[in-house]
Amino acid sequence: MKRLFMLVAGLFLLSGSVSAQNLPDDTESGLALPRMVSLRSNLINARSGPGARYPIEWVYRQKGAPVEIIAEFELWRKIRDWDGSETWVHKSMLSGKRSVKMTAKGESNIYNSQDYNSPVIAKVEDGVIGDIKKCPAGSSFCLIQFGSVEGWVPRSNFFGAYSDEVID
Repeated sequence: MKRLFMLVAGLFLLSGSVSAQNLPDDTESGLALPRMVSLRSNLINARSGPGARYPIEWVYRQKGAPVEIIAEFELWRKIRDWDGSETWVHKSMLSGKRSVKMTAKGESNIYNSQDYNSPVIAKVEDGVIGDIKKCPAGSSFCLIQFGSVEGWVPRSNFFGAYSDEVID
């Protein structure tokens, strides 16, 4: 009987260690870190730590702005914004929708195609939020939509996608 118990216990432990190795990574959500998301609301409290008991450091007031999740703790996500500031927000205040925030000073060109020599179809100012449509492999441009205008913007002019990230 003791041998049977040891065999069953051993198999249980072995199966537990195998399934733990198959998890995507060691995060609360099981999603990769870091990853880009966007702000879900026009009023989001940025806290000094992962919980409502931590003081509010500032308030985000730009719905749709991209942020990078860099850590997770239970229902809280540590984010990095376009200025490099890091803070904690509740996960319900974040959306999986991908966006960009223009960070190049002044105006940036929006091109007709993935080429600096293609026609400029519009210009966009720094701080404007747009929706990512796609970022092809090997391209230094992403297709971004700003309201009714859709065109190609150099990755170096915005925050919201990694330099080598492919978005279809």
